[in-house]
Amino acid sequence: MKLTYRGVTYDYNPPVVEMEPSKIQGKYRGLEWRFRNPKRVPVLQPTLDLKYRGVSYRTGTPAPVAERSHVQPAPVQTTGVSVNDLARSLLVKHHKDVKLRQQTLLGRAFAEVGLNADPSKYWAPIQGKISSANWLSYDRSHVAMS
Repeated sequence: MKLTYRGVTYDYNPPVVEMEPSKIQGKYRGLEWRFRNPKRVPVLQPTLDLKYRGVSYRTGTPAPVAERSHVQPAPVQTTGVSVNDLARSLLVKHHKDVKLRQQTLLGRAFAEVGLNADPSKYWAPIQGKISSANWLSYDRSHVAMS
């Protein structure tokens, strides 16, 4: 079948779909209706010659897949951080978190009282005030919102 779209003429051959009668039938306004179902639903992809960034490619054709070689990955070399270094870094992080939490609370207290001072200047007097008994349980609760 010859078709024309916006001045371009092309041949169109619609795919043939094999149909089979359905068990569903009925009457509508005096006329008999019988439905037909396709035996196999065709899935057609358009074949296009396209160009992307100067490289031509064609849709609708599968690209050849190169066979993969199974290469064993090289073992990962670890630096071997000691347990003492990990414990120290965890303690330093905990110490910084406590400091930031205390500075935040001090800043809120300054705002409530109406002082215009920087709470970061007052860290030195605060740093030794946490007793060792409370140090381990000083973390923020998992349900806290602040």
